Amino acid sequence: MSGQTEQLNELHWLMEMLHTIDVGLVVLDRDYRIQIWNGFMENHSGLLPREAKGRILFDLFDEIPEDWFRRKAESVFLLKNKAFTIWEQRPYVFKFNNYRPITGTADFMYQNTTFIPLKSTTGDISHLCLLVYDVTDNATHKQELERVNAHLAILSQTDGLTQLLNRNYWQQCIEAEFKRYIRSNHSSSLVMVDIDRFKVVNDSYGHLVGDDVIRHLSKLIREQVRETDISGRYGGEEFVILLADTHVDDAVVFAERLRKTVEESVVIYNDIEIKYTISLGIAEVEPSFTSVSQWLEYVDGALYKSKESGRNKVTIHQQ
Repeated sequence: MSGQTEQLNELHWLMEMLHTIDVGLVVLDRDYRIQIWNGFMENHSGLLPREAKGRILFDLFDEIPEDWFRRKAESVFLLKNKAFTIWEQRPYVFKFNNYRPITGTADFMYQNTTFIPLKSTTGDISHLCLLVYDVTDNATHKQELERVNAHLAILSQTDGLTQLLNRNYWQQCIEAEFKRYIRSNHSSSLVMVDIDRFKVVNDSYGHLVGDDVIRHLSKLIREQVRETDISGRYGGEEFVILLADTHVDDAVVFAERLRKTVEESVVIYNDIEIKYTISLGIAEVEPSFTSVSQWLEYVDGALYKSKESGRNKVTIHQQ
């Protein structure tokens, strides 16, 4: 076999490989006219090489931000160095549909791309090679993992029955608020809530009904609090609400509104109508408090006075 024949064979094999590899390959001249368009690009764009060749890239793909692409490409031409894009920064350069069954949840192909300067026979950078990698699998797996982790983080902070914050997490929040008070001296108030005669509900109707009552109160609390407030389950039928930047007088307004809302509401379980009430205690943070435990102790004491004096009441902690 002659040397010329071997060279022709090598060139043929090279072109065959470039056309069939599972990576997009596009070569552009300095005017951004397409010179090479391989099989990957043909398959995903629907454009044959002869249809793409000689066409300006931006005329065929208006989803490509021309100013951004030119800046990226011109730096490659000028500096003679590679440049890259990753899907986390820009999901795609070419908006190709995603046809892969495993990653069918994605509407389009996520892409990483590499910009490579190509030298001419004179040593000048005359063309640009763009490699397009389909990273849809990696992108969707990472997004799903992030979604699951975010969901797990929420679950780790949430009480399963009430969907309010669990005790461990809301106590961390109150600790943070107490430290903020020490630094800035901003007033905040704690409200502790307890369902009156909850044992009677459980004994009369069963624990499933008791759980419904707890869920009902939790829903009312979520509806009454502000986005900046922190509400959580203390344990059993007791709840704690942190009203940030709230003086005791405003906390009383909130507590009375919640108390009346509960008093006027009805829980329905299998055609059984159940009415219940709540007792509440309030304690505004004070300079004399040395810890969150003391703050909780005082609000618990105020709640106990509400229970002791007849229930369905709001009591403020008094020094």
